[in-house]
Amino acid sequence: MKEKEFEELVIEAIGELPEYFREKMENISIHIEEFPDKNILRQLGSQSPYSILGLYQGVPITRRGIHYRNVMPDRIIIFRKPIIHKNRSRQDIKDNIKQVVLHEVGHYFGLNERQLDILEKEYSSKRKKINDNT
Repeated sequence: MKEKEFEELVIEAIGELPEYFREKMENISIHIEEFPDKNILRQLGSQSPYSILGLYQGVPITRRGIHYRNVMPDRIIIFRKPIIHKNRSRQDIKDNIKQVVLHEVGHYFGLNERQLDILEKEYSSKRKKINDNT
């Protein structure tokens, strides 16, 4: 999959986030990189650059106090090559991008892994119902 097509799928995934997320997101940038670099792999305790699909870097909004001002934007990084490598079809890539974007945005909102798992399952079942009705 070409970079431009992948980027369009990431933009689409952002646009399909639940409205309550999209409305409250601010001071955050979303980047696409080919692979996590060695520093990221080391920080996350991973050996393989294919093992990490996305990453949130920043201070979750639930941990920000009154002194949290004038800071650089938080970052979400989506790693293109690991996602492409993991999936067989364009549709699988598209679905995985949506899942990764939702997961990383969830970290921005301070959700833990258990909460994210519940959110991802709910969101996935809603998307499936919508797709089944079209």
